[in-house]
Amino acid sequence: MPKVAIIISGFAVLLLAVAIIVLQPTGPQTRPLLSFSAPFVFGHFNIPADNPLTAEGVKLGRRLFYDPLLSANNRVSCATCHLQQLAFTDGKAHSVGVSGIPLPFNSMSLANTLWGPQHFFWNGRAQSLEEQALMPIQDPNEMAQDMNELIDKLRADEVYVRLFGAAYGEISAKNIGRAIASFERTLISANSKYDQFLRGELKLNTQEERGRKLFMAHPDAKASLRGGNCIDCHSQFLTSGFNTQFDGFTNNGLEAEETLEPGLEALTGLAADRGKFKVPSLRNIALTAPYMHDGRFSSLEQVLDHYNGGIKLSSTLSPLIFEANNQQNDSTLSLNLNKEEKQALIAFLHTLTDNTFINDKRFSDPFSKQVQHNE
Repeated sequence: MPKVAIIISGFAVLLLAVAIIVLQPTGPQTRPLLSFSAPFVFGHFNIPADNPLTAEGVKLGRRLFYDPLLSANNRVSCATCHLQQLAFTDGKAHSVGVSGIPLPFNSMSLANTLWGPQHFFWNGRAQSLEEQALMPIQDPNEMAQDMNELIDKLRADEVYVRLFGAAYGEISAKNIGRAIASFERTLISANSKYDQFLRGELKLNTQEERGRKLFMAHPDAKASLRGGNCIDCHSQFLTSGFNTQFDGFTNNGLEAEETLEPGLEALTGLAADRGKFKVPSLRNIALTAPYMHDGRFSSLEQVLDHYNGGIKLSSTLSPLIFEANNQQNDSTLSLNLNKEEKQALIAFLHTLTDNTFINDKRFSDPFSKQVQHNE
């Protein structure tokens, strides 16, 4: 059994940063696991037993992530739709792959996927991060790459032969998915203004603090408690989603009954899941416009306007939306937030931007000449 050493530092038990270092003997079939730090406040995470984090796997995955060799036309990489400066989104309502045809959904951020061990993509179609990594490569409208042909291309590249040998021993589809997933698990964002606030390093200003309180509150007009009702769905807003089966999928009122898209129903086959999509992380939300699964809203102001009066009724609409109204005796599907409250919420959401993350050289393009020089 490997020995595990845990190093703990921080201000309080709840807010501790935990660096986990796993020590085990090295040899032909065993490689030392990668040490990394993860904020305790983010909660429990899972790393698959058959794909432990290693420095070799992460190095290989980073190169694969940025390499257009993975696409049929050698022009599209994972990074094409996941740009670091946009918190690994692409700023488009609908991402575009090798076919030139707009895809059904816009790209989701890859920040803190370590805390989202299952059901990736807006409709939850990938059961693991490893599966998520392989799907776009083979999708005819994304990267359109035949997997056998990709393996041949990688085997013809001396660098990849060496990197795969060091990380997994052989080049295979499974190991391609393992490597990319390993790199994605290291994309930890934990140094936004709000993170620093949680660590006791600074205070939010008056407007940001008002926005934080609104974000955390479920409105109760009878008790004169005003709230933005955000936390009801976005309880995992610092990470990448929920650890349990389908808790993180909801219908937030974008469409009426007759125009509902399948959403999660495409995976489960249940009519009760029609119109439900994955609740995204709000980490770096100010950088990841446009918003919603189809990129229909170009600004945070438009998003709040939707919840403040644009909700459409359907049979699968989240009950949490029915119950949220800041005005007594108002049966409309509206939060009834005033202008100052909306501005405060947006100010708080901007505190979730992590400039350290979007400039971290460990996550940048290894093919960049500047990066190669520095490394």
